[in-house]
Amino acid sequence: MNKLNLKYWSGNLCLIFIIILLQSCIKNDIPYPNLNLFITDVVASGMIGRASIANDDRTVTLTLADTVNLKRVYISSISTTEGATSSLSAGDYIDLSQTYWVNLSLYQESQWRIVGSQTIDREFRLEKQIGIATYDLRNHIAYANMAVGNLSDCENITPQLSQLKLGPTGSSINNIVTTTPELSWTWVTSFWTTKVYVDFKHFDEPQEWTLYIFPTAATVSTKSVDAWVNVAWLHGEGLDDSTNGFEIREASSSEWQTVNQSYITTSGGSFTARVPHLKAQTTYVCRAYSGDEYGDEISFTTGVAVPVPGGSFDQWHKSGKVWNPWAEGDTPIWDSGNDGATTLGESNTQPTSDTHPGAEAGSQAARLESKFIGIGSIGKFAAGNLFIGEFKSVDGTNGILDFGKPFTARPTKLKGYYKYTTALINYASSEYADLKGQPDTCSVYIALGDWTEPVEIRTRPSNAKYFDKNDPRIIAYAEFNSGTTVTEYTPFELELEYRSTSRVPTYLIIVCSGSKFGDFFTGGAGAMMYIDDFTFDYDY
Repeated sequence: MNKLNLKYWSGNLCLIFIIILLQSCIKNDIPYPNLNLFITDVVASGMIGRASIANDDRTVTLTLADTVNLKRVYISSISTTEGATSSLSAGDYIDLSQTYWVNLSLYQESQWRIVGSQTIDREFRLEKQIGIATYDLRNHIAYANMAVGNLSDCENITPQLSQLKLGPTGSSINNIVTTTPELSWTWVTSFWTTKVYVDFKHFDEPQEWTLYIFPTAATVSTKSVDAWVNVAWLHGEGLDDSTNGFEIREASSSEWQTVNQSYITTSGGSFTARVPHLKAQTTYVCRAYSGDEYGDEISFTTGVAVPVPGGSFDQWHKSGKVWNPWAEGDTPIWDSGNDGATTLGESNTQPTSDTHPGAEAGSQAARLESKFIGIGSIGKFAAGNLFIGEFKSVDGTNGILDFGKPFTARPTKLKGYYKYTTALINYASSEYADLKGQPDTCSVYIALGDWTEPVEIRTRPSNAKYFDKNDPRIIAYAEFNSGTTVTEYTPFELELEYRSTSRVPTYLIIVCSGSKFGDFFTGGAGAMMYIDDFTFDYDY
């Protein structure tokens, strides 16, 4: 090889080496966007209400009718963050007898779970039954107590079933293996046991259930008490064909008072009394009775009434263009969408000296105005709003909010004053387009729940999350809506509907809006709501 060729090849080899070296060093340093991937809605055949979506633990809960086979649930539609790919598609059948996992992907992956919730009304009743039956759904076992008078007579007694329903609507009982239950003994207690098979309509296979019947000499039991502030819930068990009820007295008194039968509800041999008009922070004693027999005495102490935090709406301060519903330097309780509204306009939730008659001199109220915020056609409709919680951040022209503040009391009513000027709806999202031209509606709702943190709300359509009044973590809920113009302050009250008397709230949410569907950027420009002096009742 001559010098010229050697020089040529040497130069090319160097060039090739440099290219390979550069290629080995070049990396794709363009970062992919860090996206949170959400399931925003799921619709299934036989579903009751809307899907309950918990973004904090990536869980979707579907409440299904009892005619739905949990092992074969048809998915009608699924909505996710825009652009995301889902492992679950519309038209799929999934098994919700256990957790179903869904993978979302867009640059990165996110795993969600879907769980099914289904309520089946079951009945297992005996002659001389004490209380109501309990069920172990996982192991298909039912338990009931039966009064026998004397435990030594158990071997001479045969329990008699009066009602038995263990499956969903349309199911039937067949093949009762032991038609005459046999007495079994253990070192702990004695019990009768029998097996039955349940056929489920539309289901793949029958279920085998085992029934346990425990004899007891007692005919009445004072089970528990849920003590609130001015009301308590007393729970007892007795014979379902006897006169059942409660007696109550203050701990400092020896005189028993019989609880009015109008306060008592029964379910077989189980009964509960709602006892109103009690004194706050007072100790009481109660006992259940069934016929002439009395249960054990239970002592309980009522709680203290807590006012609506910041419910007077008297304290405000302004920071730049943003009106804030708390005094400067104070700990915020209420907030509004003003942080979002002022990106293109002025605060549409403001204080006003226009208060209800009887309000203290110099006090203030809140004015919630719905209007288009922007310049020309650039902007968005914004409902005047006020809520217990915090406006976290602006997401483009949308908002991210936290609903709720810590609260552990159990009020029975929310009261307040309002007036409202409605307007015809002239802005609407696609899903509420049919509301255009109709009068706008103001809204107030309250929820108490046992959340572990505030409830996140997002209004960006691609990953929206709205408040769900069917959220299983809600303990009590009430709402008020009106689409009528009311020119003078008018009192209102919302009676809270409690879904449990024993669960204790951890958070309080109250949301007020001049346009009910403002979260969906739907409403009438010019709708105006005034609210003033919110208070709680603690008695029925």
